[in-house]
Amino acid sequence: MIEFHLDRASGVATYLQLVHQVKQALRLGGLRPGDQLPTAREVVASLAINPNTVLKAYRELEREGLVEGRPGQGTFVRRAIGGGAPLAEHHRLRRGLEQWVGQAREAGLDQEDVRALFAAVTADAFTEGVA
Repeated sequence: MIEFHLDRASGVATYLQLVHQVKQALRLGGLRPGDQLPTAREVVASLAINPNTVLKAYRELEREGLVEGRPGQGTFVRRAIGGGAPLAEHHRLRRGLEQWVGQAREAGLDQEDVRALFAAVTADAFTEGVA
């Protein structure tokens, strides 16, 4: 089951942080079709947020067809998202990316520098059709 975390300093709306975390878990295999999301009550208790915020996030995920609410049972994942690469391929690529980030840190880049460089490279690669 997914465990939500909030970055209150991010400037991103709380409900969107929850939506993004579910989508990331779906892309990386942390959540699969049939898995149950935490109840709104559980999320409220762990994050100290308004229940309506959780419900808004779950409604957004439901609107996108990613989850479905089952009365009296909870909210369940309907479908996965992503390019369909096998989980083993995700792990291999993650290891390579971790090595690259280590090299970037050794070169003196901070977290924001790494994010900016990664965003620029991926944007260029997908614009040019390289990736």
